[in-house]
Amino acid sequence: MHKTIGRRAFIGGAAALGFAGRAQAQITPPRIFTPAPPWPPREHFMLWPGLPPGTPPGIARSTVPVPLPLGTPQRWEKGIRYPHVGVFRPVRPDGRAVLVMPGGGYVFVSLINEGVNVARTLNPMGITVFVLAYRLPGEGWLNRTDVPLQDAQRAMRLIRSRAAEFGIDPAKLGICGFSAGGHLGGTLTVGHEDAVYRPVDAADRLSARPAFSGLIYPVTQFSSAGPNSRSGPNLLGPNPQPGAAARFDVLARASAAMPPLFLCHAMDDATVPVSQSIALMEAARRHKVPVEAHFLERGGHGFGAASLPKSNPGAKWLDWFAAWTAMHV
Repeated sequence: MHKTIGRRAFIGGAAALGFAGRAQAQITPPRIFTPAPPWPPREHFMLWPGLPPGTPPGIARSTVPVPLPLGTPQRWEKGIRYPHVGVFRPVRPDGRAVLVMPGGGYVFVSLINEGVNVARTLNPMGITVFVLAYRLPGEGWLNRTDVPLQDAQRAMRLIRSRAAEFGIDPAKLGICGFSAGGHLGGTLTVGHEDAVYRPVDAADRLSARPAFSGLIYPVTQFSSAGPNSRSGPNLLGPNPQPGAAARFDVLARASAAMPPLFLCHAMDDATVPVSQSIALMEAARRHKVPVEAHFLERGGHGFGAASLPKSNPGAKWLDWFAAWTAMHV
């Protein structure tokens, strides 16, 4: 029998090889739709035709996702050697599509609460959802800081290259990222043209720019994220190259070229302070980028798609997000 662990405790204690028990009160454990779906889903695709960029010696090529051990009921997965994308199609697609980037402090990927459950909520609204199982930086890659962004850029380009097959409009492909996945989404928002890998096929000639960016309790600047957020140290590693953090400073790189932004954050979030989203909202307004922001009184960190009680107005945040996307595509 699995014991559900508060997500904030998992993230905050990872670097210290322990768990912060006091964090339990900050978050409601994610509710899992029953039955919990398998991963990967029946329809999925691999990101790279060969080995991913920066693969260390000794890793064999694979054309299918290697099954991952079920570490928790929420599928907080590690060890993703062969990044891939799960595809979730609506019954009546309307051309909109969202690439979802689950969080996990760059030490795991929360595939259910911040992935599959998002798809299950958005599909009935006509939105095709793609859930990204991306590589984690601290698992032996030769270029640790680049691997999540490599996978995110590649996923956007591959989805656009197969838009007709998926029944979507490539101009209506946006993103939704959570926590560290929100940081990855923010990095993609400001760094979709960063040359982090060599092109491998025709798909890489397409744009990785999101049509819109939903960032949910995101890390936007490592230097101001506070000690409870481990995303910065986990991405950059113990001995980062000079200037490495600047590449991943979403606030510093914010510009008028950003796509429209949707932000949602709880003010009692004790892992990633709400000031991270407030600062990005203010940056978007300075640059005259359309932005919608929802700051919940309560919700903690990691509420994802399904863990907020119905009595919390923020439980409807995915409805707000879906309606907002329709305004911008």
